[in-house]
Amino acid sequence: MFGFLKSKSKEEGAADRKAESGGWAARLKQGLQRTREVLNTDLTELFARHPTIDEALYEELETLLITSDVGVPATAHIIAALRAKAKKERLADAGQLRSALKEVLYELIAPLAVPLEIDEQKPFVIMMVGVNGTGKTTSIGKLAKHCQTSSLSVLLAAGDTFRAAAREQLAVWGERNNVAVISQRGGDSAAVIFDAVQAARARNSDVLIADTAGRLPTQLHLMEEIRKVKRVIDRALPGAPHEIMLVLDANTGQNALAQLKAFDEALGVTGLIMTKLDGTAKGGVIAAIAHTRSAAAKDRPIPLRFIGVGEGMDDLQPFDARAFVDALFD
Repeated sequence: MFGFLKSKSKEEGAADRKAESGGWAARLKQGLQRTREVLNTDLTELFARHPTIDEALYEELETLLITSDVGVPATAHIIAALRAKAKKERLADAGQLRSALKEVLYELIAPLAVPLEIDEQKPFVIMMVGVNGTGKTTSIGKLAKHCQTSSLSVLLAAGDTFRAAAREQLAVWGERNNVAVISQRGGDSAAVIFDAVQAARARNSDVLIADTAGRLPTQLHLMEEIRKVKRVIDRALPGAPHEIMLVLDANTGQNALAQLKAFDEALGVTGLIMTKLDGTAKGGVIAAIAHTRSAAAKDRPIPLRFIGVGEGMDDLQPFDARAFVDALFD
């Protein structure tokens, strides 16, 4: 396995978080500002109104979580876990519930933190999907940079032939990263990506990242087209794509769950990127995603590979559940 996205030990993770306190961790806190305001201001006020743990406290906490885009099912899970934890640990003071909430939230989202591992299959094909406006093409450029930092050679496929200027946008990211982009004028997505797979094989590229046309889950004919793209990739390179990455916009809240369900049922999504945690997103949708289960594997959520908190080249980072929770509460 190439090591740039492997998980780290607890000690290494703690050291990294401490070292980057003025960098990525600070940007993450800024990106989660709206959710932090709920947890650090509204929770403080809530606990002041209810100094002891009672039913009224749980009811108001439930409302706070729902308004933070956690969603009803995930909120019910969190409240139930809190009740059980409070009973088991004999918590009586409302202030103690803050630490308990932090741990319950971490336990919920921790299974999402499964890093992308690029194996020795060459080229390792990543198929990028999502609706228009989620930041899919931008994420491709940033992901290409991540690969390059681990000395992986990258090729990009401009498979979004539906949106105007998508090819030009990807070409700009290619120039920034000094990465070649395979594209066609007037070709359909499947044809462009088929040619890109052949080019990646001929060039012995480590990674091929394929852009695809953005589409709404309700556009059934377009969803069928993207299934065709997946079949064509497999025909060009049996077993590919090796990763089907769905890009979600954190600002869409619970709509992200509908997108996840539709794309997973159509393609079998293997990883997620959550973009635009830029100060306006509520962020709680990550807990909602953690509470969902993959259609292919009902006992686990689909991994959240990366989160993005800005427009900079380095503002896409592997998802770290502990760092995320720390950014919310600390």
